[in-house]
Amino acid sequence: MKHRIVVLGAGYAGAFAAGNLARRLSPADTEITVVNAVPDFVERMRLHQFAIGQDLTFRKLADVFAGTGVRLRLARVTGVDPEHRTVTVTGEEGDGELAYDTLLYALGSSVAHHGVPGVAEYAFDVTGWSSALRLRERLADLGGGGTVLVVGEGLTGVETATEFAESRPDLSVALAARGELGAWLSPKARRHLRQAFDRLGITVHEHTGIEAVEPARAIAADGTSIPADVTVWSAGFAVHPLAAASGLEVTETGQIVVDRTMRSVSHPDVYAAGDCAYAIGENGRPLPMSCASAGFTNMQATAAIIARLVGSEVPTTGLKYHGNHISLGRRDAIFQMVDGTARSKSWYLGGRTAARLKSGVLKAAGWGIAHPTFGMPKRKRRLADVPERAGARAAA
Repeated sequence: MKHRIVVLGAGYAGAFAAGNLARRLSPADTEITVVNAVPDFVERMRLHQFAIGQDLTFRKLADVFAGTGVRLRLARVTGVDPEHRTVTVTGEEGDGELAYDTLLYALGSSVAHHGVPGVAEYAFDVTGWSSALRLRERLADLGGGGTVLVVGEGLTGVETATEFAESRPDLSVALAARGELGAWLSPKARRHLRQAFDRLGITVHEHTGIEAVEPARAIAADGTSIPADVTVWSAGFAVHPLAAASGLEVTETGQIVVDRTMRSVSHPDVYAAGDCAYAIGENGRPLPMSCASAGFTNMQATAAIIARLVGSEVPTTGLKYHGNHISLGRRDAIFQMVDGTARSKSWYLGGRTAARLKSGVLKAAGWGIAHPTFGMPKRKRRLADVPERAGARAAA
């Protein structure tokens, strides 16, 4: 009987992981299935570009996995039963159940509303395909002008505000920050960021927490009303409550608690990668929800899965950040180096050079998704009859 590996989610973490597993494990011993709700690979790092109206082409997952041996199931995950090792799904093929021997949970995250009144009803976001499309259509309706308020001073908020202001100079763009704009950056990089906001005409409301969103305005904590035909909520991410409901050990945020190899601490046949994993980096701190973390965790998870299945020593891959890369439109960017504690170093790279570097990163990620198995080597590893695998077969 083949060892059944099911990957939930085909984002940056899930798609890369599925390709890596297919490249390195023999199809004579393994069966790999990827479950994803939408038919395209969504480049989440570029959704703010899509939302403002730029023409982007997203790859079909059927094309991505064609010829790799990976099975694609287009469906939404509705439940996980780690005790019986099954996943329930619903989609165009109807309701169904998938059995697994090893599960890689990589369902990512969505926008965090933080319980703020009006966010769910009136705000927009760029954390998913459908929400970015909804925002794209709303911005197109504004026609020759309008006011846009971006809430959140993190990477997503900064990139969204600058992209919108550069691509649509007819819009009046503002950003609401709970603290100081670019507070996490080095002084020189922070100055560069402020100059970019000034150049693009973006109004900044610092030390301004938003406590309510209405159809045409946002209300700050001090009662100030900020006009907004469109409010874009980028004040953090949240994971789906599915993992918590399944009985897996999770944190208060709902993230799956994993060990150094991205293995669930409560269910050893479940691994997690990406935003849904609560993983500790080399600096002793939890990895942030980000594309970079998706890369770190999926590489570690796949390396551990493969090693345990073939009976070799489990390697550890790096979980260390080197810097933050922030787009400021298409022609400007900041690359901020960080130290071992994730604090900004004095050195940074900015301007067109940084923008070209960020463009290269995006193109490389796109190429990697388009070639998930990186060439399918002739020699693939066969599974060993290790105790963990034997136990999984006996319980199936």
